[in-house]
Amino acid sequence: MSKKLLIVDDDLPFRERLSRSMEKKGFDVDSSPNFKESINKVTDSIYDYAVVDMRLEDGSGLELIKEIQKISPNTKSLLLTGYGNIATAVAAIKSGAIDYLPKPAEIDQIYDALTNSKEILPPPPENPMTADRIRWEHIQRVFIQCNRNVSETARRLRMHRRTLQRILNKHAPRE
Repeated sequence: MSKKLLIVDDDLPFRERLSRSMEKKGFDVDSSPNFKESINKVTDSIYDYAVVDMRLEDGSGLELIKEIQKISPNTKSLLLTGYGNIATAVAAIKSGAIDYLPKPAEIDQIYDALTNSKEILPPPPENPMTADRIRWEHIQRVFIQCNRNVSETARRLRMHRRTLQRILNKHAPRE
């Protein structure tokens, strides 16, 4: 018996590639490009699994996972995000996701995250981010949350505004 999987991502080529790959692995796959259509699908059908992108054109993947959990508490959701950091991981788990993966995620990683029901830590990443890269991503995330206001971001990060401006003007450190 195949398991029903809903894939929610506004990136059409990725969504189609992931759908085909998961069908080959035995899933019965539905897909959706946005929040609203996904809610309609979850309301109309029962899914065993959901793979949800963090950023959708009409809403947040975290909010979608919360809604999926309300409508279908047995659906196991996985969050995919281009912003792989600790805050995102915590928010994903609090929203009801069983796990989260930073993009670009490999098909096998996604499959393993969905089907591995053991409560064990995943293996360490082969190419973990450097400390400089993690710091830079955190600063970028806070900067975006502060609506790109340098003074407010500097205050929240407890750093001098000029120091923050120098960091923001540099390119991202290599992974």
